[in-house]
Amino acid sequence: MATPLEGASGVNGHRVADESLLDDEKSMLANDPGGMLRATASAGAQVRESAALAAEADLSMMADEGRPRAVVVAGIGTAGLTGNILATVAGHRCPVPIIGHRSAGIPGWVGAADVVIAVSASGRSPEALAAAEAAVRRGARLIAIGNPDTELQAMAERARSPFIPVPRRAPARASLWGLTVPVLLAARAIGLVKVNEADLAETATRLDADAERCRAGADSFVNPAKSLALGLAGSIPIVWGSSPLATVAARRFADTLAANARYPVMAGALGEAGRGRVGLLDGVFGGLAESSRDIFADPDEEEESTGTRLRLVVFRDGGLNPEEDADEPIAVEERRADAVQTLAERRGVRVDVLTAEGGSALERLASLTAVPDFASLYLALAHGLDPMAVPAISEMKELSNPMPEGIQ
Repeated sequence: MATPLEGASGVNGHRVADESLLDDEKSMLANDPGGMLRATASAGAQVRESAALAAEADLSMMADEGRPRAVVVAGIGTAGLTGNILATVAGHRCPVPIIGHRSAGIPGWVGAADVVIAVSASGRSPEALAAAEAAVRRGARLIAIGNPDTELQAMAERARSPFIPVPRRAPARASLWGLTVPVLLAARAIGLVKVNEADLAETATRLDADAERCRAGADSFVNPAKSLALGLAGSIPIVWGSSPLATVAARRFADTLAANARYPVMAGALGEAGRGRVGLLDGVFGGLAESSRDIFADPDEEEESTGTRLRLVVFRDGGLNPEEDADEPIAVEERRADAVQTLAERRGVRVDVLTAEGGSALERLASLTAVPDFASLYLALAHGLDPMAVPAISEMKELSNPMPEGIQ
């Protein structure tokens, strides 16, 4: 068995992934005391619950005031990703710009003609609170989304602005859909996206089905998330998306791989990769490693002996947004995805391909996030890591927000 790594703050794990851990359900669940697998499996339920809570919020005042000049979605981490999702689902035909803002406050140009959506899973994020305060001060319309009975809700109520409660039952990174759906429905109320109840129902059903396929009790050879996790083990993952929607999913996977499994990862759009980053395939972890390969050696044994290598994950989205009707951009994206797969295979870099499924943009996004979300957890568990307890995150918060003098 691999030697455990132990260090400050109770960091424990195995340098080499242990496949047997993933097929021992009892031991695996014991290594997940915070219930991250259970929280991730609740994605479909999050869609339904958050849609119901958004329906109870009074968004009519936002619709009555007409279309804004621009929308700013303010938040950090997973909350910040909801802005990218909104922009992607709205598509290039959205009548107003949608800006994701991931730092304190709001852009200097925001004023009374604009809408600010402040998102915080905890309801206490300094970035979301500062954005909400600045929006109110400048006369912009505010919609707040987050944990109820917090400062964010109090701020919205003082400003007589809508607040959509999202009960926090897990870390923000396991609450993507609980935060995303209210953002989409708030945007729908002001006429920016066409997300209907059928889209939400189909998305929730898709997430439920993928959670069943990826359940802890399913063996690695039939569980797509465990298979993906084991393929990535010991590698440097490079995650690229073939379209704006697929790129959002790729960046989401990078976030969860880093936070849950503690893996260094690069993510982005294939279009950007083709302008420079594709050169990684010729580097010391890609083609140069392949050049010293023994053609008669067993591929699996040789991969272990040659050390860390790149592993490419390509997210493909061949579907069209209902608001789009141009086939040419899709054709270019698909040709680019084919090209990068060929380049990788020529250099001996292994490739995993995830292809979007579903009718609506929202369902296709769900189909590209569910399995990778579980894969990041299984990769952590295969290394003997608790995917919820991330000491570096806690220490970062403590160092960034020191306790005032005199308070112990």
